[in-house]
Amino acid sequence: MEKGARHRNTTEKSHSGGSESEVSGETGSGGGGVALKKEIGLVSACGIIIVLLTWVNCSSVRWATRVQDIFTAGKLLALALIIIMGVVQICKGEYFWLEPKNAFENFQEPDIGLIALAFLQGSFAYGGWNFLNYVTEELVDPYKNLPRAIFISIPLVTFVYVFANVAYVTAMSPQELLASNAVAVTFGEKLLGVMAWIMPISVALSTFGGVNGSLFTSSRLFFAGAREGHLPSVLAMIHVKRCTPIPALLFTCISTLLMLVTSDIYTLINYVGFINYLFYGVTIAGQIVLRWKKPDIPRPIKINLLFPIIYLLFWAFLLVFSLWSEPVVCGIGLAIMLTGVPVYFLGVYWQHKPKCFNDFIEMLTLVSQKMCVVVYPEADGSSGTEHRNGDTEEQWQPIYQPTASKVKDAVEQAQP
Repeated sequence: MEKGARHRNTTEKSHSGGSESEVSGETGSGGGGVALKKEIGLVSACGIIIVLLTWVNCSSVRWATRVQDIFTAGKLLALALIIIMGVVQICKGEYFWLEPKNAFENFQEPDIGLIALAFLQGSFAYGGWNFLNYVTEELVDPYKNLPRAIFISIPLVTFVYVFANVAYVTAMSPQELLASNAVAVTFGEKLLGVMAWIMPISVALSTFGGVNGSLFTSSRLFFAGAREGHLPSVLAMIHVKRCTPIPALLFTCISTLLMLVTSDIYTLINYVGFINYLFYGVTIAGQIVLRWKKPDIPRPIKINLLFPIIYLLFWAFLLVFSLWSEPVVCGIGLAIMLTGVPVYFLGVYWQHKPKCFNDFIEMLTLVSQKMCVVVYPEADGSSGTEHRNGDTEEQWQPIYQPTASKVKDAVEQAQP
C-alpha cells in the first residue's frame, strides 16, 4: 500500500513538471528510509524483549512462571472482551458474514494445497499442547497432571479462539481480516471507540507471554537433549543457586534472535509449522512402532492406538499438500532441519575424535561453566542414572568432574 501511494504521488506530480517529479523521487526515497528506520526499531524492540525475558528465565523459575501466569490471564481477559463484544454484535443483528450463504462464499478458486497450508498456519495457534511435554520434570505428579492439563487446555483454547474469530466477523469482512496486520487491533478500532487502545496493549501482552512461554519450554528441550548426549554437555547444566538452565536459555535466546533476520511472520510460521509437524509425525509413528515391538514396557500414560493413527493420516495430508502448495518455503524449512545431520555425525556419531578436538570442547565447557556459574545437576536414584550408556556417560564426563578426580570417581562407579 505504501509503495502504491508513493507511485500515485509521483505520477500526479510528474504532470506539473520535471522539478516536482525530482522532489517526488526524493520524497519516495525518504519514505523508504522512514520505513527502514521503523523496521530497525521494531526488530530492536523485539530483540530487547527477548533478551529481557531470557534474563527473567535465567534469574528464577518462579519469576518466569509468574510472568507467564500474569500475561496469560491478561490475554484471556482480552479475548473474553472480544467474545462479549461479538455476542453484543450478534444481538444487534450484525451477523451478515455468519449467514451460511455468505460464510461459505468462495473468494478464490478452491485449492487443496491452500487448504492444507491454511490448516498448517492455523494449527500454529494451538501448538501449546506439545510444549507441555517439555516441562514434565518440573510438574508435580506429571503422570496425573500432564493429561489433566492437556484435557483442560485444549478444549478451553479451542473454545476461546473459535468464538473470538466468530466475534471478529461480526464487525469485519473477510477482506478486512486478510488485509489487517493485527485483527484484534482493527476490531477494537471499529467497536471500542476511545477505548481502542486496550487492544494494542492486549496484543503486545499476549505476544510477550507467548515468547516467555516458548523460552521457558524450548530451553528444556535443549536441556534434555544435552543430557542424552545429543547436544553439547554444557547445555545440560543449571545455575548452582538459581537452578535454572542458563546455557540452554542463552542458546534458545540466540536461536530466537536469529529468526529476527526476516520480518515475514507468515514465512516463519510455514518454516516452523512444516518442521514441527514433520517431527510430530515421526514421534507419533515411533509411538506406534514401540507399542508393537515393545508391548510390555511401562506406560504410565497410555491411549488407544486409534488416535495416533488418525493423527498420522491428517499429518500426511498436511505435509504432502503443504509441500505441493509451497514447495520453496517448505523445502527451505526441510533444508534448515537437515543442517542438523552433519552436526549429529560430528558431535554424536563420531566416537573417536582427535584429542585436540576433545580438549577444545572440554576447555569451552569449562569456560562456559565459569561464565554462567553452572554445574550438572546432582543425579538421584530416581533420575534414570542407571540407564546411562557408555556414549552418554562420556558426554557427561567434562560437565562436572574435575580432571584430578576422574580416576577416583571411575573406581567408585565400578564398585557394586
